[in-house]
Amino acid sequence: MTVKAPVRENDNPLDDQQRKAQNWFAELRDKICNAFEEIEAEAGSDARFEFINWDRKNPDGSPGGGGVRGVINGKIFEKAGVNISTVDGTFSEEFAKSIHGAAENPHFFATGISLVAHMANPHVPAVHMNTRFLCTTKKWFGGGADLNPPIPYEEDTADFHARLKAACDSHDPDCHAKFKKWADDYFYIPHRKMHRGVGGIFYDHLELENDAEFDRNFAFTQEVGKAFLDIFPKLVRRRMGLPWTSAEKEEQLVWRGRYAEFNLVYDRGTTFGLKTGGNVDAILMSLPPEAKWE
Repeated sequence: MTVKAPVRENDNPLDDQQRKAQNWFAELRDKICNAFEEIEAEAGSDARFEFINWDRKNPDGSPGGGGVRGVINGKIFEKAGVNISTVDGTFSEEFAKSIHGAAENPHFFATGISLVAHMANPHVPAVHMNTRFLCTTKKWFGGGADLNPPIPYEEDTADFHARLKAACDSHDPDCHAKFKKWADDYFYIPHRKMHRGVGGIFYDHLELENDAEFDRNFAFTQEVGKAFLDIFPKLVRRRMGLPWTSAEKEEQLVWRGRYAEFNLVYDRGTTFGLKTGGNVDAILMSLPPEAKWE
């Protein structure tokens, strides 16, 4: 089977760099959705992604791009969302102060892919992955991936980190330690004094002063996507056949509550989407389908 989901064209002309980034995120989305559907088929499920187009308007009513929200609810993937978007417009004066390169000129362009998967089996780790390309008066790539198991397995954690380290090493042998620490620091819930999961990598502001830097940092961003596509389906297949108890399901639901707290209170991507008039359902697709609080 082959998933080929829609690609949304931005309303304003894209330069070569913007179009290359947009096309890659759409290509990666198709490959990930195809991989997830293959896993569902292996489990005897006919679950498929549903794709919903959305349009964004700027505060003055002018077109501001849009995106495609993809969601699957299956036997293995209880709820997984794989979204792409390409948007442009002007930040509010106050929000512009918090965005790299926007204080002096609030116009922005952003394109990217965002993924969250919540799994039916509590032994299968949930996961988040996001990569993006942003333009203000600066241009840069950012993103990362992190593993969020309700019931951690050392083998899974080690394999996930090893694959992301390999992606980092292909870019800069010294960057993995920095990006891993960045993820550990970022994916932390201060009011709970706990991490959201077992980490991964997080990077931002890989700036582009010339075409050579674009090519280098774009290649790294692509490598992060390829690393995710390589390792995560392997972890799903490793755990998806394990039986679970009601106590383990309860543990998963309480853990999901912690995940939701982070995304609603601290996640910068959630804030960015809401502050720039993004599609609310696409922004909040990261929330689990069911959760509990003690």
